[in-house]
Amino acid sequence: MKRRAVLAGVLLLAGCATGPSLENRGAVTAPPGDSRHLTVGSAGFTESDLLAQMYALLLKQAGYRTSMLTVANRELYEPALESGQIDVVPEYAATFADWLNAKTRGPDAPPVGSPDLTATMKALRSLATPRGLIVLDPGRAVDQNAFAVTGRYARQHRLKNLSDLGASGLKVRLAAGDECVKRPYCEPGLKKTYGIDITAVDPKGVGTTQAKQAVQSGRDQMVLTTTTDATLGEFGLVLLADDKHLQNADYIVPVVNRSRAGSENVTKALGALNGVLTTADLASMNRQVDSWRRLPEDVARAYLKEKGLLK
Repeated sequence: MKRRAVLAGVLLLAGCATGPSLENRGAVTAPPGDSRHLTVGSAGFTESDLLAQMYALLLKQAGYRTSMLTVANRELYEPALESGQIDVVPEYAATFADWLNAKTRGPDAPPVGSPDLTATMKALRSLATPRGLIVLDPGRAVDQNAFAVTGRYARQHRLKNLSDLGASGLKVRLAAGDECVKRPYCEPGLKKTYGIDITAVDPKGVGTTQAKQAVQSGRDQMVLTTTTDATLGEFGLVLLADDKHLQNADYIVPVVNRSRAGSENVTKALGALNGVLTTADLASMNRQVDSWRRLPEDVARAYLKEKGLLK
């Protein structure tokens, strides 16, 4: 029987305090655990809900009882993962690597996430292992920052990727978050890596409706969004390929508590997604939930059945 709950912050923090301290976990020597009842965590947004539902369904088919737990804050759910209140959670490789790095080495530590997936995974695993966590292999799906223009603009100027935009010499007003002016993956990176002439950053947020409308109307020429944005088509927008790999390797990875879900059975069950799930698949499922108002569990189940991963 599956149950879904939203964990209160006070309860979660109290529970996490009972887990072993990081100082006592320098050497992880106990054999990986294989609890038969696993709690799957979600960060509470559509994509995380979809991934968590797919994890739960695959684990259930592999013989596990599963519970769902939504904690919409990494500062809360990561300690719960360490303590065993949550056994598995979907994460993003580069983002989670940088988050653990800052937690371990301080907020001013140089980032370890990068566009290089191999280097990012190595850094992530070195940070996760002492905390009793196992980072499973990434698949094909990635949710990273991306840039979109209108389809008409792309056709008019023959743009397929960001290099094309840089070579065009076009002046570009960019709809994005206000932090874009300093972030290396945003305005500075677009200028340095691609030679794009960013004349201004219109601070309308990352992938917000207002930002997309600004590009749709012609006020701005490009918007910062994500590769799994489900609503670009509604605004007549298309992504320009990041052909020089400016963005970090935010491939989707399952992270598990080693003492409870570190077995080969769990790894095999969740690894079934690796050869199937794509970035486009995620965008399609996000659209079904956000635009068509379907339930994440229904969308997840239909997808797994369609791909032959669920009976």
